[in-house]
Amino acid sequence: MQHTSLNKEYIMIRKWITGVIALICIAATAVAEDAPAFTLTDTQGNEHSLSDFEGKVVVLEWFNRGCPFVKKHYSGGNMQSLQKTYTGKGVVWLTVISSTPGKQGHDSAEGHNKTAEEWKMEPTAILMDEDGTVGKAYGAKTTPHMYVINEEGEIVYQGAIDDKRSTNPDHIPDSTNYVRQALDAVLADEEVEVTRTNPYGCSVKY
Repeated sequence: MQHTSLNKEYIMIRKWITGVIALICIAATAVAEDAPAFTLTDTQGNEHSLSDFEGKVVVLEWFNRGCPFVKKHYSGGNMQSLQKTYTGKGVVWLTVISSTPGKQGHDSAEGHNKTAEEWKMEPTAILMDEDGTVGKAYGAKTTPHMYVINEEGEIVYQGAIDDKRSTNPDHIPDSTNYVRQALDAVLADEEVEVTRTNPYGCSVKY
């Protein structure tokens, strides 16, 4: 009798564990969340709200020109290539600068425009988030920190640009570019396989 009772308890525990694992798997796959609304002014003096781009795919790229990890992706043209390729496919690419006054990466609109020209940047707009409100709303931790938002306004990818945590541009050709993967999937109306990674880079200078 005791042996039978133990077997029943074992079966009940196994079912409970299986249920917990199933719930964990569901939670892990249901990562899409609504992108926080925002309105920011760009370096040309124009206001942009996320709601302006309803029905479009949007990329948010956190940027700091003084960060060596950012320089890695611009010195070899990697970030500019992504910007040009996907804006050419109708994607809205917003480069966000959340550096506060007195900290690395902060500058006037004219200074940011000069950097954009020198670096041959090709986003849709460069947005100035000087008080860090938008960066904090999104939980942006590093430069670069990347977000891909689908046509329904959901964040379908957030994290690192790729899997090579280095400042060496020579590593880019052998890297897995998570942003490219996410954008290709969204544009093809397919599921994004990698939805979240740990970002790498310099800390956002709030």
